[in-house]
Amino acid sequence: MAGKELNATAAALLGLLHEGSMTGGQLMSEATRRLGPFWTMTRSQVYRELPALAEVGYVRVGKPGPRASVPYTISASGKRAFAKWINEESGIGQLRDPVALRTAFAHHMTPSALSDMYKDAIEYHNEALNDVKNRAKDLAADDAGAATAMDFAIGYHKAAITWLKSRQK
Repeated sequence: MAGKELNATAAALLGLLHEGSMTGGQLMSEATRRLGPFWTMTRSQVYRELPALAEVGYVRVGKPGPRASVPYTISASGKRAFAKWINEESGIGQLRDPVALRTAFAHHMTPSALSDMYKDAIEYHNEALNDVKNRAKDLAADDAGAATAMDFAIGYHKAAITWLKSRQK
């Protein structure tokens, strides 16, 4: 990572560590709570990035606690790397949706399988929309930026529901 730009996962971890020291498990929980509806991170990504961030000096590794959990703290150089990353051009995101992908090949599906797929996806997006709205409310009081980012997830789920309903016959 030294001499290279931060990848999005590493940058997200540094951003979360601005709040204080956290273990890998705590970082995973916080990432799910604050970023989950619009940015996924796997446990393996978190545990792969933390040693890399420590190796380049962006985080300090604390003493192991209960169950060998290790706290990580952002360093001054980590704060500088994060500040550089957050102020760079963000680039354009790419959407990967399995229902849209299958729809591209819908002529290979049975009508009932296609209908069931749309029905299940509408149910999923309705549940996710309600969850994201609740998360946005919970975050509004203490983290306006994270709450505002939830607006993206809210818009995404609303758009998906509208599109899916237009596909139903």
